Amino acid sequence: MTLTQMFLDQLNREAPRTRHALEQVPQGHDDWKPHAKSMPLLRLAGLVASMPSWVSLVINKDELELNPAPGQGQYQQPSAGSLVQALDKAVSDGRAALSGTTDNFLLTTNWRLKAGGQVVLNEPRHIVLRDTINHWSHHRGQLTVYLRLLGQPVPSVYGPTADDKRFL
Repeated sequence: MTLTQMFLDQLNREAPRTRHALEQVPQGHDDWKPHAKSMPLLRLAGLVASMPSWVSLVINKDELELNPAPGQGQYQQPSAGSLVQALDKAVSDGRAALSGTTDNFLLTTNWRLKAGGQVVLNEPRHIVLRDTINHWSHHRGQLTVYLRLLGQPVPSVYGPTADDKRFL
């Protein structure tokens, strides 16, 4: 199996799991957070919905500046009603990027993350992609905790939950 196929398979496995979580995000709780230091619900859900787009970013761009100049690289927060659509687009973009690259490119080229012009990460793309997908799972897990605290059904992700007996 190729590295690109492995990442594509993982993206395809994680997408429906994420969809089930996003479908449970309640309307009207956009600013709710379980703790003062926590991310608001809609910001977290939007992050979870859009993170698969990072796959195409890592493949198609050489770097990301976390603190861009005004008007450059602005993130568009999905609305509560468009989370699943944002996920579908992000996954589609990720699939296209993976289908258009090679293992050699992922293994031999680095990707950089900058903050205020300073390089804070400079790693091979295949490592960044692996960490990105793990990071996506982490935030989806956070989202399921928010759902539980809001009294929403917690969907099956890697196995049954008290609310969802499916095994995905």
